[in-house]
Amino acid sequence: MEKLRAFLQLIRPVNCAMIGLAVIVGASLVSSLDFSTNLLLGFITSFTLTAASMAINDYYDRDIDAINEPQRPIPSGAISPKEALALALVSSVIGFMAAFGTNVHCLIVAVIAWVVSVTYVTKGKRTGLLGNLLVSTCVVIPFIYGGFAAGSPELTTIMFVAIAFLSNTGREVAKDIVDVEGDRSQDIKTIPVVYGDRVAAFVSSIFFILAVVLSPLPWLLELVSSWFLPLVILTDAGLIWSSFSLVRDHSRNNARRVKNLVLVWFLTGLLGFVAGSIG
Repeated sequence: MEKLRAFLQLIRPVNCAMIGLAVIVGASLVSSLDFSTNLLLGFITSFTLTAASMAINDYYDRDIDAINEPQRPIPSGAISPKEALALALVSSVIGFMAAFGTNVHCLIVAVIAWVVSVTYVTKGKRTGLLGNLLVSTCVVIPFIYGGFAAGSPELTTIMFVAIAFLSNTGREVAKDIVDVEGDRSQDIKTIPVVYGDRVAAFVSSIFFILAVVLSPLPWLLELVSSWFLPLVILTDAGLIWSSFSLVRDHSRNNARRVKNLVLVWFLTGLLGFVAGSIG
């Protein structure tokens, strides 16, 4: 039971489920949501490939986690590095099989997502902002995957992907402030390591504000209904507040608070797009 709990902690099942649901949301932006085998396979693909990514990430981060997150499964000794890689391999195979069972476009997107994810955890993480952009790419790919699972992505999907990409990049930069101690010890060139927490806070806020600036376009272009507005206005207000909060106080504790809150704003924005698409 302890080993199972450690494996679940390793793959972060809540995160995996959220990425799986992102596929379903991506499909909803293209067509009405009717249960289909493609949606189920899409959820399985995203869940398992995310699990593989989490395991690979913790394998490569085991020395950093020993400083930043010593309670994580690998540095705590609950799971060996080889066990983590074995789990990543099994999860990847399941994910690719599910993608193959959907259609060729989904298989291609799944392979691209896996390559981007592995590139990030093996090389990209040490490149600072480029690494942040790779993470955001991994976050938005499931929505594109969902579009292909339901047919083909439309302009609404592209707009959502752009907004989500910007807001998540801002969150990743804020997260770098939280992880600065461990990143500095491993010579990882994140923005706060190279330029300091204050500059990182401003960069993070710029990405949040850019996402806010883009957010009215789907409604102005009549891609979504007015049901889109209430939740997206709430999201924009949250992102603006988060920006000012982070610039005013760029301490590690506040950066942690902001990065957690942005997940809430991401969810409300996502729901806004869904409501606007089906309303």
